Amino acid sequence: MTSDPTDAIATRIKIERERRNWSLSELAERSGVSKAMISKIERGEASPTATVLGRLSGAFGLQLSTLLALAEQAGLRISRADAQPVWKDPETGYTRRVLSPLNGSVLELVEVNLPARTRVSYPPSAFTFQHQQIWVTSGTLVFEEGEATHTLNTGDCLQLGPPVDCTFVNPTDDPCVYVLGLVKR
Repeated sequence: MTSDPTDAIATRIKIERERRNWSLSELAERSGVSKAMISKIERGEASPTATVLGRLSGAFGLQLSTLLALAEQAGLRISRADAQPVWKDPETGYTRRVLSPLNGSVLELVEVNLPARTRVSYPPSAFTFQHQQIWVTSGTLVFEEGEATHTLNTGDCLQLGPPVDCTFVNPTDDPCVYVLGLVKR
């Protein structure tokens, strides 16, 4: 027996719209779906057709399959440590573990392990669509944020400013572990 995904789809459409800070009117204009229909879908009063879903996913810049996959994952509220995705940079040994459940939430927690004597740089575009905070859980992190340099020790937390060139530096002989709190703009 399969479950009806209507409620999950309704929730996902509302999340995607709110994530972009779009009003119902703006989504209606971008998608060609009436404001009344979008409102009914989000409240679970109407089940969207494939055509309507196609228009909404297109407005969000998502493939229909991606929108549906995100809707299917909406109920996932726990992320088990042994199932959290980990990516390792082959050049530096930097590891990035996604701690948050993979349900498309606006908040994402990521744990980073920055090896000794390592630098990782990012352009401003890496920070354009999200607000970030860095919380150091062990070691020392020097964070170069444009012209500013912040030295963070265990327990320190920094809220990032506007998007600029940034470099994460571990100047010590010990690993540095920090958690990034990311909220989509």
